[in-house]
Amino acid sequence: MAVSSSTSIPKTVFIIGAGASKEVGLPVGSELKESIAKALDIRFEKLTRMINGDHFIFEAFRLAAAKDPTHNDLLPSFQRAGWRIRDAMPQAISIDNFIDTHSEDKQIELCGKLAIVRTILEAESKSVLVIKQLQGNCPLRFDRLENTWFNSFFRQLTENCKPADIKKRLSSVVLVIFNYDRCIEHYLYHALQNYYFMSASDVASLLQSLEIYHPYGIVGSLPWFKQNDAIEYGVTPNSEQLLRLSNRIKTFTEGTNESSSDVTAIRSHMKTSLRLVFLGFAFHRLNIELLLPKASSTSPPTGRSVFATAHGISDSDTKSISDELATRGVLSARDIQIRNDLTCSKLFQEYSRSMSFT
Repeated sequence: MAVSSSTSIPKTVFIIGAGASKEVGLPVGSELKESIAKALDIRFEKLTRMINGDHFIFEAFRLAAAKDPTHNDLLPSFQRAGWRIRDAMPQAISIDNFIDTHSEDKQIELCGKLAIVRTILEAESKSVLVIKQLQGNCPLRFDRLENTWFNSFFRQLTENCKPADIKKRLSSVVLVIFNYDRCIEHYLYHALQNYYFMSASDVASLLQSLEIYHPYGIVGSLPWFKQNDAIEYGVTPNSEQLLRLSNRIKTFTEGTNESSSDVTAIRSHMKTSLRLVFLGFAFHRLNIELLLPKASSTSPPTGRSVFATAHGISDSDTKSISDELATRGVLSARDIQIRNDLTCSKLFQEYSRSMSFT
């Protein structure tokens, strides 16, 4: 949940990409494209028996078509739009890029958004963070997260921090999450209860004040946020929910609309915060443009530093990304630590002192 905040507290902005959620079992962009293509490969045998694709998405197509009675052929045209997405996914940089390319085609947009919600919620249900019914009093198995950045982040967040001080510590953090999932929110909700012996209601209240931005939207609010269109972590939505939740997904154009998005606040934090940490971020050009549209005429804060993973990115591209960040953020390259040899978890280990909150 994005909220206004005091500018007197030095901020650390964490920019979270798909590679960060990959550490707990969520898909990266290429895997998400494959899942979306499979879900939209909706085919029938003898026009009646569905033999491929996702049933809930097809029923959501039916509901969407029913809302527009002037178009009798809308249902098959939704199906064809799904096939177009399916066929193009191997060529696309990401599903976000593809939807943005076809932003004038509302059927492509709806099909893409439905598939995003369906596949991400399904991925949540298979992740390490999903809660099993027979796990005793501790709803999350934090021991299973030891090799992820989640526990590393939490240790740094709570280092030398008493329960009475955790709200102030959280006020120094900004999360810009390019993923559609709720992994971080879900983790923090349970981690704070477990570590500080806080009640669920107290933690929910605490996290309401944490600055969290999802530039491209989210598959639904977690129930404890007490917002509309809530859905539990990893729950399978029915077709009506699926259609409603698809409205929570944003295209690049929607995500950069200053009057209806958080892009102004995000860019302000990117310009003024003392520390930027990129985790699992692929540095796609559209996303860099959203964060840092052009070099600022104002100088960055004194002592600013940037830490980033670039796992799987070549040395030459890593250098290019570093140069681009330096140019757009008005930084010296020596202030940027971008590592293509480290996972998100390893980045915290490598720079634990440099990234400390104490």
